[in-house]
Amino acid sequence: MEIARLQELKQKLTHEAELADIWSFYMDNFADYPEFTDLGEPAANDYLNAVVQKTCQQMFGQSIKINGFFLIHIPQYQLFHGPFQVAGRIGGMIYFEDLKVGLIAVSADYPPSDLVKYSRFSEILNLSPPNHSDRN
Repeated sequence: MEIARLQELKQKLTHEAELADIWSFYMDNFADYPEFTDLGEPAANDYLNAVVQKTCQQMFGQSIKINGFFLIHIPQYQLFHGPFQVAGRIGGMIYFEDLKVGLIAVSADYPPSDLVKYSRFSEILNLSPPNHSDRN
């Protein structure tokens, strides 16, 4: 595992059109390497919990429950990642805090098969409405 490849993952996450290629790159280069997974600490993040919940609900067209969401945070790389289960399906997500962009991957079938649903997401900043003091 080469941690320097995280920069390449960031580039793919923001520019690659084929979401399966981004997820494959993450899985092939990071997810299965203990030296990567050991870099982080378990974390809680309400924003990411809500994103995973809402995205999976949209993917499967029904209200669902997320189980076993094990979120890991690696502060020095501003990265969250972690697996979860939804309606018996296996899923996972990555999210870069500095980019405010992430990717969710979930097995499309139960029992799991090779078919996967993907969703790239980005955090939308809530800007205050302009006022009379704002200048262009």
